[in-house]
Amino acid sequence: MVVKLQRPILVGGLGLSFSLWMLDSWHDSIVQVGEFGLLSALAVGGGLWLFQKNRPKDSLEQLDGMVMDRATVESAISIAETVINQLAQEAENHTALETLREQVAQLLLELDRQKIKVAVTGGKSVGKSTLIKMLKENVETRNLVSLEETAPLFREAADNSDAAVLAEVAKSDFVLFLTNGDLTDSEFQALQQLKAANQPTILVLNKQDQYLADESASILLSLKQRMQGNVVATAASPIPIKVRKHETDGSVQEWMEQPAPNIQQLTQQLDEVLVQQGQRLVWVTTMRKAGLLKAEAKNWLNGSRRDRATPIIEQYQWIAAAAAFANPVPALDILATAAINAQMVMDLGNIYQQKFSLEQAQTVAGTMGSLMLKLGLVELSTKAISTVLKSNAVTFVAGGVVQGVSAAYLTRVAGLSLVEYFQQQEIAIDSGTGLNLENLRQTLQKVFQQNQQIGFLQGFVKQSVKRLLPEAQQVEVVGVEKFVG
Repeated sequence: MVVKLQRPILVGGLGLSFSLWMLDSWHDSIVQVGEFGLLSALAVGGGLWLFQKNRPKDSLEQLDGMVMDRATVESAISIAETVINQLAQEAENHTALETLREQVAQLLLELDRQKIKVAVTGGKSVGKSTLIKMLKENVETRNLVSLEETAPLFREAADNSDAAVLAEVAKSDFVLFLTNGDLTDSEFQALQQLKAANQPTILVLNKQDQYLADESASILLSLKQRMQGNVVATAASPIPIKVRKHETDGSVQEWMEQPAPNIQQLTQQLDEVLVQQGQRLVWVTTMRKAGLLKAEAKNWLNGSRRDRATPIIEQYQWIAAAAAFANPVPALDILATAAINAQMVMDLGNIYQQKFSLEQAQTVAGTMGSLMLKLGLVELSTKAISTVLKSNAVTFVAGGVVQGVSAAYLTRVAGLSLVEYFQQQEIAIDSGTGLNLENLRQTLQKVFQQNQQIGFLQGFVKQSVKRLLPEAQQVEVVGVEKFVG
């Protein structure tokens, strides 16, 4: 235990001694090291040693551990192309097809790209332009790299500009994220997004010369501990320092001197990454783009399918409404008899490539009905619709309207829930027999909540009443127009 405690202090002390020796070598320069500065340097030195010993793997080390080869990336591109081909098959003249196919072709060319794209990003006035200029002059692999400055992040009237900048950053192979101090919450969140996207990143503490030595070391340690990743301190454009020289005759000369930029550690790391990991960086980026392309194509495909599914849902909701209106049943039996049926399940399944037999469709319909009852959706919807239809003259006709509207509403919720559930599945699954009940339950609750807004209910009830009752009978339902009109 004693040895473990002594070593970081020794490391910190040696680092401080070396710094003092360097300062002392300046001719007649004045150096002052206070007691607080000494203790801070020792503490920071020890803390840095402990952190280096126990720190988690950073983003560069994680890159080494990723299983990534050309065949894996080609497979991802092929999967994206499969979704695009499915869109072409179902919507032959879709406006997005040409652009999607161009992106596939571009991804195949990306596999052999030699130049590495490095995005330099961060907030306003963190020194992006200056750092890029210095890197272009000092990086040995400058012919292999393209350094691209992004628009500033975290502007006051940002709107969606931060998301746009981060989306642009996602197209690069590597990221230099600049900060001038300890991280703000906005900076931390942006870095977490890059980490979640497996974006290799170096966090750069720029303008470190604006801090005292112990302050800079403390901030650097804080950044490493907080980010658990690769952090480098730089001074791309150090501020001039005043130099004072005492002559032998007792006179004193003073002048301002411009220190050399301090970017050696960053350039060394960047050179190592580009040489050792260049091909892997290209593959990782291409893999990420293939995933985004697949998601974009799937969104277009789901949109096209939803356009075909919506009329089917509306058709069955009015069939259910008419059946329940003609033969009113207790509210808790509505779902089993009218609100959801096997034929709608089969029709929607055909659109989403989820092939059901009649028996399987009946099982799905029964499962949906059971879930809706257990979740209390039937009772909640009937109460909400009854409130909208509240009248002073409760007649058989009014009672039938409540049943009919409830049946239509629950059929709509069930249909939209199936659509939402199918959209979450992978493309071109051969069979829909394996329902994930937990996912289906969550989807039902989500869709029900989305369709519970009073404005939607009022419009839906008004539309349902017009379909169910002749104009003369609508007058008999006292209060309908008051509540829905």
